[in-house]
Parts: sequence; C-alpha cells; structure tokens
Amino acid sequence: MKLLLSGRALTAAAVALAALVTGGSAAGAAPAPAADQAAAAPDISIANVKAHLAQLQSIATANGGNRAHGRAGYQASLNYVQAKLDAAGFTTRVQRFTASGRTGYNLIADWPGGDANQVVMAGSHLDSVTSGPGINDNGSGSSAVLETALAVARSGYHPTKHLRFAWWGAEELGLVGSRYYVNSLASAERSKISGYLNFDMIGSPNPGYFVYDDDPTIEQTFKDYFAGIGVSTEIETEGDGRSDHAPFKNAGVPVGGLFSGADYRKTSAQAAKWGGTVGQPFDRCYHSSCDTTANINDTALDRNSDAVAYAVWELSQ
Repeated sequence: MKLLLSGRALTAAAVALAALVTGGSAAGAAPAPAADQAAAAPDISIANVKAHLAQLQSIATANGGNRAHGRAGYQASLNYVQAKLDAAGFTTRVQRFTASGRTGYNLIADWPGGDANQVVMAGSHLDSVTSGPGINDNGSGSSAVLETALAVARSGYHPTKHLRFAWWGAEELGLVGSRYYVNSLASAERSKISGYLNFDMIGSPNPGYFVYDDDPTIEQTFKDYFAGIGVSTEIETEGDGRSDHAPFKNAGVPVGGLFSGADYRKTSAQAAKWGGTVGQPFDRCYHSSCDTTANINDTALDRNSDAVAYAVWELSQ
C-alpha cells in the first residue's frame, strides 16, 4: 500500500519530537521514507472492472447484440468510456477514421503532467465482432485499462513520465484504428512513446497467463508481477502480431502486453500449473454470441487487471 504524504509527515514529526524530548538527536532513529519514494500501484477493484463489463453488455444488448465498428453499440461504448474519463479529469479526444465504408473512432485520454517527451501508453480495442457483445474480446482489456486510468485519477498519481490511455476502433477488421493512430503521428511524436502496453482478452474462462516477449523491460515488468503472486507465465504466441501492439512495434515503439488465450486448446502441462480444462479452448466463446459477462474468469480478470496497474506504475516512474 502506498504510504501517503501525510503519513510520512507524521512519521518525521514523531522522530523530531522524540529527539527534542530526549535532548538528543534523531540520528539514531529510523529515517522517514524519502518524499520522492516510488509510489506503489493500487489494487484494482475486480468489482469495478466487472461493473464496466456489465455496462458494455447492456450496451450490446440494447444495440443488436454487438459493439462492432460502425455500429451504434460501438459509439455507445466509446461514449461510456469517455464520460468516465472526462469526469475523472483526463484530457480526451476522439480520432475519426473510415474503414469498410463506415466511420470509426479511437479514444485517446491523457493524464495531465509528466514528461511529454517520455510517454507511457496503455491501450485496448473497444470494438467487438458483429456476432457477439465481445465481453472477453475485448471488454476485458478495455475495462481493465479504464479502471487503471480511473485509479490514476483517484490516487492523484504524479508520474515522472506522461501517461496516455487509448481505446481502439476497428481492431477486428485488421488493427485499423491503432494503425491509423500510429500513422497519424509525426516521427518525432512516435519517438516520444517510451512504451506501449496492449491488453486484448485478459479474462478468458479457461485462462492461461501469457506475456508478450517483445520489449525486454516491459516483459520483465509483467513477469515480476506474476512471480510476486506465485503465478507462472508463458510467452504469448497465439496472438503474436494480431492485436494493436503490432502497428506500434512496426514503427519502432517498445511494446508489451498480456493475453489469457483465445481458441488454442489448453495442454495438460498448462492445466497442471494454471488449472482449468485440458483439451478445451482458452475461450470457447471466442468471436461468438456467447462472449457475454458469463464468459469471464474472475480470477484471471482480477490478476491481469492488477498487472495492468502494476506495469503502468512501474514503467512511468
């Protein structure tokens, strides 16, 4: 738990008072923590993340059963996320593009402050396929990133680096939104992004714990988190190059991320270390109408949401 400034001040005052009472110095007392001590990431509330998922499910249900690119469900999803961020004090902007004859949108949210020449980004795609509501794919990543952003605001976090969060449109059509964003940046702006973290499907019902093996520093950050909670990880291969980190990586931006599995089947070795069902897909509802709020493993969602926050905090200090 983060030691608040008020706690540090009280500790320092108590040490000083003890020195005055004894007539000695405080040299032999344990020093108060330094004022610039690195902040610890907060625990991300699984209840809050699931509340966002419930909203996305309701949006899909009210709009033809999906939240796909160019459809009313996607626009309503974007409006929901943007309203939460605006209320929390983020600077948001919507980026418009066209794909398959329909207008698409990216949502970009910047947290005020931090070194604008060192930008840490965390992102996820907000669209679903047309065949279902897309609650694991990718309401899970979108909701975890949203709740991490809101935790930044609630904690009053002041990172050294600048924080930016993003929700991409038209990922399901071939990474269209994220590619549009990367291509819209001047080379000088791209070079300011010190890392892009991608979260696509992190609550699979028969989950694995997969870490992208792209940038070594980002990869190790995630591995450190999971090692700290006693969970083994594997290198992510199923979705390699198939999600929104790919345009960033191709542009030379350091990338990393997490994944809990899609339609690959869990091996006996994986079940031995993670539990779950051998021979079944990590997500049997991948790209299907049954990808609803019932298609989420709470433990995986909770662990991965905390890992999102851990990486955002660690890499931005």
